[in-house]
Amino acid sequence: MRTLLLSILLLAVAACGRGASRSRKLIQNKGSDTLVNVAQAWAEHYKTVDAGVAVAVSGGGSGVGFSALINGKVDIANASRKIKAREIEQARKNGVEPVEFIVGYDAVAVYVHTRNPVERLTLAQLAEIYGDGGTAEAWDKVGVEVPGAKGNEIVRVSRQNNSGTYAYFKKAVLGRGREYKLGSLDMHGSKDVVELVANTPGAIGYSGLAYATHEVRTVPIAKDGQAPVAPSVQTASDGSYPIARPLLMYTRGQPEGEVKKYIDCILSDAGQRILLEKGYAPVRQLN
Repeated sequence: MRTLLLSILLLAVAACGRGASRSRKLIQNKGSDTLVNVAQAWAEHYKTVDAGVAVAVSGGGSGVGFSALINGKVDIANASRKIKAREIEQARKNGVEPVEFIVGYDAVAVYVHTRNPVERLTLAQLAEIYGDGGTAEAWDKVGVEVPGAKGNEIVRVSRQNNSGTYAYFKKAVLGRGREYKLGSLDMHGSKDVVELVANTPGAIGYSGLAYATHEVRTVPIAKDGQAPVAPSVQTASDGSYPIARPLLMYTRGQPEGEVKKYIDCILSDAGQRILLEKGYAPVRQLN
């Protein structure tokens, strides 16, 4: 009798658990490390909008997000670069039609140590530092001496190749067909780049502006003989900063139901204010 009663109780508990899981919608959201902090903030905010919907957020890079979207494992992929033609082709083979939403704008800041006196860099100088065949291996190549940098050597800090920031910087700075120079320190996340630069006097790295701290400096960047422009929310929004980019979300087809409501919330004034608080530029002027 005790065994029978225990079995009935376990079945009842299991049934209650199944009922609870069915009653709460889960939105899976994965991808860009640049976007992961604001994506988590959006997910937290959405609890106050609809307590019946949970949003699970994880990073890993834009490429990881696209792969998950293509394979039907997530509802939304976060990206700091546009989806590639081959990724669209693979998605369509799997019956997935990626739909793009611009959810904000970002300045890809160039970070140096606080002791580094460099006042500006051009896109051409950055390409010589990071690009294959580039001749800039020491800071005196750009006219500065960095206190504490061994041999005045430039320590290049980059991202892993599944990162949208890695892909965007390669296209915007190195140019079509040029690869990265070997020997950089490739970090998994945006925060890791900034932390390494903060602890390495001779280092230079690139990452989203939202990851700036008082332990590093951002360098104004000049393009095509123009005046250097410092990275900021305003210069990302108006496009005057040379390495500004859109921040993107991709859904599997036109979003419907809870996913559409969630995207609408992100693009609302409330959602865009959260983006602004995290150091990114909103998609429009807010009321």
